[in-house]
Amino acid sequence: MTDLYDLFFFEPVLNLFIFLHGFISDFGILIIILTIIIRVVLWPFAQAGIKSQKAMLTIQPKLENLKRQYKDKKEELARATMELYKQEHINPFSSCLPLLIQLPFMFALFQVLMLDVSKDAQQYLYTFIDMPPTFAQFSFIFGDLSKPSIVLAILAGLSQFWQGKKLEALRPARQANQKEDMTTALNKQMLYMMPVMTVIFGITLPGGLSLYWLVTTLLLIFQQEYFGNKESKAL
Repeated sequence: MTDLYDLFFFEPVLNLFIFLHGFISDFGILIIILTIIIRVVLWPFAQAGIKSQKAMLTIQPKLENLKRQYKDKKEELARATMELYKQEHINPFSSCLPLLIQLPFMFALFQVLMLDVSKDAQQYLYTFIDMPPTFAQFSFIFGDLSKPSIVLAILAGLSQFWQGKKLEALRPARQANQKEDMTTALNKQMLYMMPVMTVIFGITLPGGLSLYWLVTTLLLIFQQEYFGNKESKAL
């Protein structure tokens, strides 16, 4: 399993990173460009995830009606829920796909940032990739990205909160007499918990990883807006 991870994630990210470093000396700009490349590669998966998230938000009132209709009948509720997903052509697990695919890339970048590239990267290089004469994790814009950056960690957390709020705005309004279900309560908790966790991890990890997460989230927000505008024009 480790060999497959190195083959498909770590080694490609490392080699692309070193290749780009041969042309881009600023470490921050390098991470931004690398992040954009990764997001372009993952664009179709993220698009499917965004579409699934919006569809799940749209059918939320129907799901709540089913929960009221089949109260205390778990098996019937499960069957009715799956039938609703089938009728609406929704795969409830596809919204998790972009995150599951993105995580190995994030771990690979984390390894790259933690690696002493000048000493330990040679064994992973492709034959057509040359090691730059110097390799400094410094950015004139963001400073030393090999060390934690509180500012970038906070910005990453805020961007994630912004992205969550934009998704929350798509959720159908709850009627005044309608109780908040467990899913809705959990979504509200995650809206605040995930940004806080991002900041906590960000202030302990290399600043380059916080920068990657920040740019990734901003690009995801752009993709959500682009997808939403494209859908509106199609209506």
